[in-house]
Amino acid sequence: MVLATVGPGVRLGRLSLVCENDLVSSTELPRLEAVTDADREVIAAQLGRPPRALRAVAARCPSGHPSVVQTSPRLEDGTPFPTLYYLTCPKLSSMVGRLEASGLMREMTERLSTDEELAAAYLRTHEAYLAERDAIDPLGHRVSAGGMPGRVKCLHVHLGHTLACGPGVNPFGDETLALLRAEGWPSGDCAS
Repeated sequence: MVLATVGPGVRLGRLSLVCENDLVSSTELPRLEAVTDADREVIAAQLGRPPRALRAVAARCPSGHPSVVQTSPRLEDGTPFPTLYYLTCPKLSSMVGRLEASGLMREMTERLSTDEELAAAYLRTHEAYLAERDAIDPLGHRVSAGGMPGRVKCLHVHLGHTLACGPGVNPFGDETLALLRAEGWPSGDCAS
């Protein structure tokens, strides 16, 4: 289902097979928003550089600033850019970085070899991520992002996916979000 057309070749919408699940109905899903000039300025300040391949705002911080953006599968020069959901909030990125430094990704990866249900859910996450990305622009390969489906490589990717698509779509994004909530996120003005 396409929700809006932003400009030539840029469609915003949700693939129901990707983001709809038993835990979140399609009417409760986050919706992609067109990027405003003000959003673009905030995102550039958050990243410390102009954003690349920017398609839409996929989630916002409590203060209303963009926290996750959806990017095009290719950069402006045609270079493949497989990360579909990119975390931009510096406060959130810093919190996720601390989780990564704690060794959490290694523990998550180890669980994939011992928990068949988790491994199956993670494989479904990988397939859904590829389907959504390929619906925008097929890259011609099976590489998704964040180490999927065999390992957990980047919690920023997984959290961005969860914040964009809602709970139940990415098990490691859901776990990361729960850990951040236990640390007190969301609170405050993330973009200042």
